[in-house]
Amino acid sequence: MLYDITRRVSPATAVWPGDTPYQAAPALQLAAGDNVNLLTLTLSPHTGTHADAYYHYTTDGAHPEAMPLAAYLGRARVVTVTKAAGPLLPADFAGVDLRGGERLLIHSPVSHLPDDRWPETFPYLSVALIEHLAALDYRLIGLDSPSVDAFHSQDLPCHHALRQHGLVNLECLCLHAVPDGDYELIALPLKLAAACGSPVRAVLRPLS
Repeated sequence: MLYDITRRVSPATAVWPGDTPYQAAPALQLAAGDNVNLLTLTLSPHTGTHADAYYHYTTDGAHPEAMPLAAYLGRARVVTVTKAAGPLLPADFAGVDLRGGERLLIHSPVSHLPDDRWPETFPYLSVALIEHLAALDYRLIGLDSPSVDAFHSQDLPCHHALRQHGLVNLECLCLHAVPDGDYELIALPLKLAAACGSPVRAVLRPLS
């Protein structure tokens, strides 16, 4: 059994305000007498469910081709939070045993929005939570929100804290159908050079 936790990418998929929407333009068409259908895709690397590359927010950061692949594959813990907006703090996970999780996937009310709906508000990470998870040897933090930082943030403290502690992140997950618990995560970024991020096909496989 697999849980597909990926947002569908279509021209209607909500993107960060001002970013490039997805387009699929035909270059060759069987209906026009060509021997194949061939499309030219136009999209932001941050369309739908995606992995940020460190280059997204640092000029000397790694592009997707050089991000640590092993971080996107392995044990992951899904945890539901009720907070619909604002920073997520260690206290928001009180009563949840996070030890041994390796990768934290945070299920918030954003997961229940349709793919074409931009969240007007959303929860995001805090440096305190990143430091807490880094101390527990976590390797990845995934959100259903479109950013690990606040929408209007200019200095992006959470993005930088992730890199400082050697963590990677996923954004725009869709966890509405996934019960809390432990899974195997598979969410590999593409081997893209000179890019700031990569779409992923994120799936969870129950460990049992």
